[in-house]
Amino acid sequence: MGKEKNPRRVAENEAMAVARMLRTSPQKLNLVAGLIRGKTVGKALSDLTFSKRRIAGEVKKVLQSAIANAENNHGLDVDSLIVAEAWVGKNLVMKRGRPRARGRFGKIMKPFSEITIKVRQTGESA
Repeated sequence: MGKEKNPRRVAENEAMAVARMLRTSPQKLNLVAGLIRGKTVGKALSDLTFSKRRIAGEVKKVLQSAIANAENNHGLDVDSLIVAEAWVGKNLVMKRGRPRARGRFGKIMKPFSEITIKVRQTGESA
């Protein structure tokens, strides 16, 4: 018996990976995501490796996870993968504060964000 298999959320030639609770603002994370959109996975990995941004290491882990998902779970060819989509979302914001002059209170917002990377197999191999 059992339940029927869930349909795939991505196309047959795609795979994706998600990272949540990344300790950076979505605006800063989107700069790194824009760095890899539309590139081949090899070029995107090298760009993230040599990026000076702190969060680039975490984005690289997510991209490697998407590549591994494509290879192991969906049987796609790693050499012909491109970063089809990379989008960023907001997550929770920790609210902290600091006492300021004349009895006031300075708000300190500590945002978290999440990133989703979708890789797609192209027709030709690299």
